[in-house]
Amino acid sequence: MTTAMVARLSAIAEEQAALHRVATLVASGAEPSQVFERVCVEVGAVLGVKSTNVTRFESDGTQTVLAGWSMPGAPVFPVSVGVPLDGDAAVAKVSRSGRAERVDDYAGMEGVLPGRVRAAGIASAVAAPIKVGGRLWGAMVASSGEPYSFPSDTESRVAGFAQLVAGALASADAREKLAASRARIVEAGYAERKRLERNLHDGAQQRLVSLALVLGEITTKLDSDPAAARGLLGAAREELALALEELRELGRGIHPSILGEHGLSSALEMLTARSPVMAEITALPRTRLPESIEAAVYYLVAEALTNVARHSAATHVTVAVTRFENRARAEIRDNGVGGARLGAGSGLRGLADRVEALGGRFVLRSRRGTGTLVIADMPLPRT
Repeated sequence: MTTAMVARLSAIAEEQAALHRVATLVASGAEPSQVFERVCVEVGAVLGVKSTNVTRFESDGTQTVLAGWSMPGAPVFPVSVGVPLDGDAAVAKVSRSGRAERVDDYAGMEGVLPGRVRAAGIASAVAAPIKVGGRLWGAMVASSGEPYSFPSDTESRVAGFAQLVAGALASADAREKLAASRARIVEAGYAERKRLERNLHDGAQQRLVSLALVLGEITTKLDSDPAAARGLLGAAREELALALEELRELGRGIHPSILGEHGLSSALEMLTARSPVMAEITALPRTRLPESIEAAVYYLVAEALTNVARHSAATHVTVAVTRFENRARAEIRDNGVGGARLGAGSGLRGLADRVEALGGRFVLRSRRGTGTLVIADMPLPRT
C-alpha cells in the first residue's frame, strides 16, 4: 500500500470519526447552538480549511451567521445578523439554488455581500445547503484566505456535515413541538374538568339538592298530611328524571354512547346526518378500530364538520376513514373557501394534539379558494 493510499484511508477514517462525534452530539439532544459550534470545529479540522460558518436564511432575504471557527490568524466571517444575500457569493448562490455551491476567487466580484466577504479576508468558499423538513433553512460554509483553495470533492464533504446540522434542528424542533403539545393537552384537560364541574354544579347537582329538600318535606308530611306527601312524590320523581337526563347528557359529551355501543361507523353516520352542510361518507373500515383511535376519529370529524358549517361556506363535505395493516387514516374534505389555519385558538389545534399524542400525524391543507382537507394518520397499537 502506497503512502498516498494510507494517507487517503486515514483521512476517510478521521472524517467518519468526526461525523460520528457530531451525530452522537445530535443524538444526545444537545441544543442547536452547541451543534453549530461543534460542527464548525469538526469541518475545519477534517477538511483542513481555514475557517467555517453556519448561517441561517431569513424570510426578509438576509442571513444570520450563527457560529464560526477559524485557524489562528485565518480570516472568518463574523457572527452577525442582517447580512445580505446578494451577488454571487457562495452562500447567496445556495440560497437561490438549494444545492452546494463554490466561489474559487472573490476578487472583483460585485455586490454588498462579496464586498463584506473580501473585507473579512476571505478569497474562496464552498457552501452546502441545510434543509429541514424539506425546506431550505441555511448553509454550512467553508472559507479560505487563498483563492482556488478547495479540492473538487469539498462540496460533498461539507454537505455531509450540513445534513447532521439539519438533523439537530429537526430533533430540536420535534422536542419543542412535543413539549408545547403536552402543555396544551394538560391545559385542555384542566379546562374540561372545570367545565364538567361547572355543569354538574349548575345542573344535576342543583336538581339533586332540590330533590333532597322535597324528600325532607315529604318526610315531615307523611303522618300529618299524606295527600300532600303523595303530591310531592310526583315532583320528586320529575326532579330525579331531569337530573338523570342531565347526567346522561354530560356522559355523552365525555364519550358518546353510540361510539362505544355501536362503533365508529354508526357514530359517523349520526354526525353526518346532523351536519347542516351536505356530508357524505365515502369510506369506512370493515372492522372495529381500537377505542382510542375511534374516539380520535370521532372528535376529528365532529370538529371538522362544525368548522365547515361555521366558516367554510361549503356546500359539500366528504368523510373517509380507511384502515391499513398497521395504520388508520381519516380524511375530511370540503369545497369551501379554504384559508383555515392551525392557530393556537383553533379547535383543530386540540385535535392535532390528540392525534399527535397517539403517535400520529395531523395535516391541514387549506389554500384560499380550494377548500380544506384535514388528514389524521395514526399508528394502530400492536396486538
